[in-house]
Amino acid sequence: MHDTKLLQLIEEDILPAQHLLELLQAEALALHGRDMPLLENILAQKQSLIVLLDQHGRLRSELLASLNLSPERSGVEVLASQSHLGSQLLARLDVLARLMSDCHAANASNGRSIQLQQMATSNQLRILMGGESPSLYDNRGSTSPLSKPRTFSQA
Repeated sequence: MHDTKLLQLIEEDILPAQHLLELLQAEALALHGRDMPLLENILAQKQSLIVLLDQHGRLRSELLASLNLSPERSGVEVLASQSHLGSQLLARLDVLARLMSDCHAANASNGRSIQLQQMATSNQLRILMGGESPSLYDNRGSTSPLSKPRTFSQA
């Protein structure tokens, strides 16, 4: 009975995890193109999927805890060893774990992309506001002082 419920919970997470991975891949493209409306849409969808996956993860953990088993893979392995659905349970858990690992890697890559874009934007703003190095020239052909901010029209 518990093995069937656990298998059902795992199965219910595979499709949302696949969708989350697709969203993360779409997010990478949107970040590269700086498509803000698309990024906002993706963020909303990602948040709802993460909440759903978190809820199902808690239910799986509670189910395993109610059987005095570890909420991690080792607990599922113990349950699987006592069930006729054991091999199917472990196979589907592996699929879910692989998807979640891929999501984690895609999310980390997107995070690095965001950091690089933030650094580039910060550098561009620093140059526009007059904080560039003295080796750069202003509109009069002389090096600009570091301490004097300029208007955007003088940049």
